[in-house]
Amino acid sequence: MRLFSTCAAVLLAAQAAGSVITHKLNGLTIVEHPDQEKRDQLQEYVTWDEKSLFVKGERIMIFAAEIHPWRLPVPSLWTDLLHKVKALGFNAVSIYVNWALLEGNPGEYRAEGGFAWEPFFDAAADLGIYLIARPGPYINAEASGGGFPGWLQKLNGTIRSSDKAYLDATENYVSHIAGLVAKYQITNGGPVILYQPDNEYSGGCCGQEFPNPDYFQYVIDQARRAGIVVPMISNDAWPGGHNAPGTGKGEVDIYGHDNYPVGFDCSNPDVWPETIPTDYRDLHLQISPKTPYTIVEYQQGAFDPWGGPGFDSCAALTNHEFERVMYKNTFSFGVSILGAYMTFGGTNWGNLGHPGGYTSYDYGSPITETRGIAREKYSELKLLGNFIKTSPSYLLAVPGKLTNTTYTTTEALTVTPLIGDETASFFVLRHSDHRSRESTSYKLHLPTSAGQLTVPQLGSSLTLNGRDSKVHIVDYDVAGTNILYSTAEVFTWKEFHDGKVLVLYGGPGEHHELAVSTKEDARVLEGPKSSITSKRVRGAVVVAWDVETTRRIIQFGDLKVLLLDRNSAYNYWVPQLGSETTIPYSTEKSVAASVIVKAGYLVRNAYVKGRDLHLTADFNSTTPVEVIGAPRTAKNLFINGKKAHYSVNKNGIWATEVPYSPPDLELPNLETLKWRYIDTLPEAQPDYDDSAWPDADLPTQNTIYPLRTPTSLYAGDYGFHTGYLLFRGHFTANGRETNFSIQTQGGQAFGSSVFFDGKHLGSWTGANSYQDHNATYTLPSLKSGKKYTFTVVVDNMGLNENWIVGEDEMKKPRGILNYNLTGHTADSITWKLTGNLGGEEYIDKSRGPLNEGGLFAERHGFHQPYPPTAKSSEWKSASPLTGLDGPGIGFYTASFDLDIPRGWDVPISFNIGNNTTPAPAYRVQLYVNGWQYGKYINNIGPQTSFPVPEGILNYRGNNWIAVTLWAQEEDGARLDSFELQYDTPVKTTLDVEVVESPKYKERKRAY
Repeated sequence: MRLFSTCAAVLLAAQAAGSVITHKLNGLTIVEHPDQEKRDQLQEYVTWDEKSLFVKGERIMIFAAEIHPWRLPVPSLWTDLLHKVKALGFNAVSIYVNWALLEGNPGEYRAEGGFAWEPFFDAAADLGIYLIARPGPYINAEASGGGFPGWLQKLNGTIRSSDKAYLDATENYVSHIAGLVAKYQITNGGPVILYQPDNEYSGGCCGQEFPNPDYFQYVIDQARRAGIVVPMISNDAWPGGHNAPGTGKGEVDIYGHDNYPVGFDCSNPDVWPETIPTDYRDLHLQISPKTPYTIVEYQQGAFDPWGGPGFDSCAALTNHEFERVMYKNTFSFGVSILGAYMTFGGTNWGNLGHPGGYTSYDYGSPITETRGIAREKYSELKLLGNFIKTSPSYLLAVPGKLTNTTYTTTEALTVTPLIGDETASFFVLRHSDHRSRESTSYKLHLPTSAGQLTVPQLGSSLTLNGRDSKVHIVDYDVAGTNILYSTAEVFTWKEFHDGKVLVLYGGPGEHHELAVSTKEDARVLEGPKSSITSKRVRGAVVVAWDVETTRRIIQFGDLKVLLLDRNSAYNYWVPQLGSETTIPYSTEKSVAASVIVKAGYLVRNAYVKGRDLHLTADFNSTTPVEVIGAPRTAKNLFINGKKAHYSVNKNGIWATEVPYSPPDLELPNLETLKWRYIDTLPEAQPDYDDSAWPDADLPTQNTIYPLRTPTSLYAGDYGFHTGYLLFRGHFTANGRETNFSIQTQGGQAFGSSVFFDGKHLGSWTGANSYQDHNATYTLPSLKSGKKYTFTVVVDNMGLNENWIVGEDEMKKPRGILNYNLTGHTADSITWKLTGNLGGEEYIDKSRGPLNEGGLFAERHGFHQPYPPTAKSSEWKSASPLTGLDGPGIGFYTASFDLDIPRGWDVPISFNIGNNTTPAPAYRVQLYVNGWQYGKYINNIGPQTSFPVPEGILNYRGNNWIAVTLWAQEEDGARLDSFELQYDTPVKTTLDVEVVESPKYKERKRAY
């Protein structure tokens, strides 16, 4: 994903044997050559021309949701996400795979339990969802190291280059993950149709050859060797032409790029940039005219940094208005492979995030971190997804130039035409100043099969409200009926056994016209007849109306047209008719095999079994349900397995109501739990025995950041890549010591504390703009000849990403960069260090290599369920709400039971209060049943609410929580409040399995 730096990139002059056409792009030679033979050697299931993909011979638009299953480590919830994606009208999901989670120990690839990918691939296949596989090795994705495992910090070679050391390091991971993806390719009956061999390979510096065709060809060949035969795609960070077909060695099959048109300033969500892309179609025709226009990542949210405004602001920046304007603008370019980043963001649990972001990765997405779909942007995206899904003629229309007055009567509006030859045409209209909040009246000049028309034809005018956009259709085919034009927008259409149904919608207060090429007059079947004006003009029946909240149904022969206001359209769903467990892929036949359902919150699935029509749906209120187009064979209606009594109106619409009565829920009071406490920084005491700790006696293996200390104090050199890091420095005093200076580094918003023989010298409390910090501390008078100890704690916020090739940014070390003790040489201090127990040979295989840090309680596994709180007098009765009286780190644990009734999806969050001004400096880690599900920084923020999904939480049984509280100031720290909170219960058919969460077991090697 997304850029954090901008880098100028220069394409190499390309040469291709047998090339027949060459042209220039920004001074670069682009070579076109026949590639059909090359394709046919691999597979015949996924082919393409300049307009779109063909999947098994069917021309298809790929509309893909970006989802990272590893950000929701509950496999039984993946189907829930896929249902919600399918309901959007999307037919594909794009996925990154996180190498760091699968090969935390070099050479040891582990993909079991919550890290196994087979369940996700199987679920996608069952639901008829295609997959775009993007396994890296590099993914960016706001993940620690950009998805690179920490041990690459020790690599003697440049990352993402053709250096043999790097390529060799990737072999184990790629052979495993690409081999698995290969088994799930469409050629083997699986869902995978496209493969991306590297991510945003778009910038280089520092003397590195860039772009390096040998490197990129190796990455492609590496995947091919593992069995990948589907087409290779790229996602250039902007339309720069890197690795495009025709550039020679290292070229992909289908060129794609990314676009984030409003950027990432969530602190000003109402502010859009002055310009948005208007020339992408032209650039595509220069770069890759023989492949479908592809945007692999198109903005669907935004990241938020430590101290940022929060993801609700990011959702506002990229809200429903953003979708209406920006997505339709993108449709005007003729895009036919489009990925929405992110459709579901999820959670950076277990230290897997990069240092620029916090625990939540909600991203302001249509599907929230708690899997909710209450944001209006989900409903707006559903209108867009279903329109594209039901409009295959869009793929054949040729995009034209952006115009001002050719198709409208005012320069205030811009229209981009997509003209069909023998198929429909589409006219994408927006304000010329896309930021405008004005309501603008206009008429349209439309070329139609009935001649050039000025619309509306029956008087009045059309209106475009502020920050809105429309797709007006011309000569649009609805199962043999020609829609001459419609100024109202299409949600969907279907052909049923008893006729056809077209669903149109408009915004509040708008006037619209529809013209149908038919000999039949229009009849009003539902709604007041007086609200409809109808007239025959040039052989078509023209209908005019003003948008109202009351539904109108008009009939033209065997075509019924539903006229809705946009907010009402949000409640309509178009589930494909599948079986109880599977939904067909989006072929022409299966798309037609659907029903239209009005049902409120969510419709997951529909299927016919004998004479019974079954709907699977979720409800968050008492909901009227209507079924339009019930199959001829269906006589009974079942909703979530229960028979529903329904009526049938004169238009054949089935109607019933589903009652909603939420359960009476009472969550445990966290303040009154029987908390147990243990000091988890005993290392600060001078008599602590650190003899079992690793000696910090190595030279660094880091090739980018040379040492300024006698031996390495980079934690990565010793295999510690995640969570809190601890260092102990021993020296013998000479009496001349006055100051101790130290430079620590942990990434953005990191913190550190320094203790001297049990006394707190001081702390760096952090700021998002600082990755490292220099501090000088005054020492007391020391006794010559006496031994003393420094204890340093550093919060590792994750490893930097590695976007620009040559910078090797992920190698920026974590730990101590430099130090100075007055009266001493640097080598007079001997150091030991630790992080998570075992380092790269991490202990907890179930929760993976990033979940634990180096605190005493973490190293011993006390954060897991059933710690030995009764076995030692060191455990006291104390709560994080009473906290610590001075600086240090405390560990608190308690258990509670939940009893959430089955059949209810109830999002639960842990909320930490922040009521004291100014905010004291302290840091918290939250563990739930052994899973680290929250990293809270009181003085930086912004996150105070930490959702934990069912499956991590046991909704019907015992749960253990643990809190680490790091007080960085002399007054100590306590939580102002700590409570469980639930959101609106949703009535559901979800059945969630509790993820394997091993209980505490004494760790023999723990120190």
